[in-house]
Amino acid sequence: MKTGFITLIGRPNAGKSTLINRFVGEKVSIVTWRPQTTRNKITGVLNGEGYQAIFVDTPGLHSATDGLSRYMMQSIEAALDGIDCLLYLCDVARGVSREDLEYLSKAVKTVPAVVVAVNKTDCVAKETLFAELTKLNATEGIKAIVPVSAKRGDNTDKLLKLLTDLLPEGEPQYSEDVLTDKSTRFMCGEIIREKALKLLEKEIPYGISVLVTKFEQRADKPIYDINADIVCDRKNHKSVIIGKGGSMLKKIATEARVDMEELLETKVFLTLYVKADEGWRDSAYLLNELGYGE
Repeated sequence: MKTGFITLIGRPNAGKSTLINRFVGEKVSIVTWRPQTTRNKITGVLNGEGYQAIFVDTPGLHSATDGLSRYMMQSIEAALDGIDCLLYLCDVARGVSREDLEYLSKAVKTVPAVVVAVNKTDCVAKETLFAELTKLNATEGIKAIVPVSAKRGDNTDKLLKLLTDLLPEGEPQYSEDVLTDKSTRFMCGEIIREKALKLLEKEIPYGISVLVTKFEQRADKPIYDINADIVCDRKNHKSVIIGKGGSMLKKIATEARVDMEELLETKVFLTLYVKADEGWRDSAYLLNELGYGE
C-alpha cells in the first residue's frame, strides 16, 4: 500500500482547486474565477488501487498585506511540513513567471519530490506551450513536468499515476469513506462564500467571508437548520449583497441550499445575514471566529 501527502501550490488562479476536485471526484474546495478564493489549506483524500493519496489545496502565492493574507501564507508553509510530494501548478495562459521559477528552484532543495503541472493547455497554442515548457526544463531537480487541463481533464490521469508512483509505502491515514478533513459545517460556509462570489461577480471585491453561527439537525425531522453571517469589509457593500428587497441574498441562499442538501443528503433550512466590519481582515478575534486563526 502506498500512501502520502501531496501539497498543491501555485500563484492565484492557477487551477489548484479545480485539479484537486477532479482528482478526488467531489467538490472539496470551492472554485470561482476570483484569485485567492482558497483561504485555508484543505485536504482531499483519494483512495485508489493500492494507494491513498492525500492532496492538500492551498491559497495562491502572494504578498501578505493584512492579517488574513498573512494567515494564508502561513497556511502554505504549514502545508509543506512532512509532505511526500509538491505539485506546483503553472498557468500556461499567463506564462511561467520569474516568481514560479524562483519558488521551484528553492523547493527542489527542501521537498522530497517536486512535480510541475502546466495547467490550462486548452487555452494556448502548441507553440506557446512549448516555449513555457522550455523555461521550466532549465530548472534542475524537478521530477516531472506534465501539461494538463484541469478543467477538461486532459492528461490528468497521467499526472495522477505519476504522483501516486512517487508515494512511499505506508498505512492509510484516513478511512475509505473520508473525502476531506474539513467538517461539514466548514464546507457549508465555503459553499455560501462560493455562491456569493459567483453571483456578485465584480460588484463586491475580495473582502467577504462567511461565519456559520448555527448548524443543528432537528431531533424530530431530517432537517438541518443553518444560520450564517456574510461578513463584508465595507458598509456600502452590505446593501449590494442584500440586493433590492433582499433579492440578491435570496439568490445566494437558494443556490447555496441546493449544494448543501446534496452534501448533507437531507433538507436544509438556511438563513443568511449580512454584517459589515471594515477591520475584519486585521482583527485577530474575527479571523479566529471566521476560521482563519492560528
